[in-house]
Amino acid sequence: MSYTLFQRHGEAATTTTTADAMGNMDGMSNGSMSGGMMMMVFQTENATPLYSNAWTPRSTGAYAATCIFLVVLAVVARLLLAGRSIVEARWLDREMQRRYIAANGKIPLSEQIMTDPKAQQMTLTANGVEETVFVVARHNAQVRPWRFSVDPLRAVMDTVIVGVGYLLMLAVMTMNVGYFLSVLAGVLVGSLAVGRFSSVGDH
Repeated sequence: MSYTLFQRHGEAATTTTTADAMGNMDGMSNGSMSGGMMMMVFQTENATPLYSNAWTPRSTGAYAATCIFLVVLAVVARLLLAGRSIVEARWLDREMQRRYIAANGKIPLSEQIMTDPKAQQMTLTANGVEETVFVVARHNAQVRPWRFSVDPLRAVMDTVIVGVGYLLMLAVMTMNVGYFLSVLAGVLVGSLAVGRFSSVGDH
């Protein structure tokens, strides 16, 4: 199907074929899809940009240096996770110590537990010695209060950890085999070094 646009006297008429226009659009879309599919496979090109076109290894030595940088960055990511876990444990210990400070006019914790209607009297046996204890189950999660000395530092640490994680993710998304293996090697080395300090569930 074709259509003709008639112009005024002295102007040339323009004729456009719908089939040709559709064919051009299909060709552009197929070309972009094929280009996108090419980016979704692993490749081993040394001259793979990292984070910017200015950071493109032009030699084997530059490529090796880039891979070493990614290994170190992945190790730093594991160190940050371990450091955050250690700091969180210290903050929790400090919070627990602050919670049990005795104050005048306050009922001792032992009396509060004995008078709690949810307390259940049980017998604790250890190495042949029996002792009567009261067990109170906590049904609701307790939210720790916001503290100026803790929460801003936690927010900064989380931001740095997420930023480093996204940098590693962008390196993997280049689909370069060397970059991908370097990130995995850094995670392996970092986990071997400080993995025991990281909390369960950290990635």
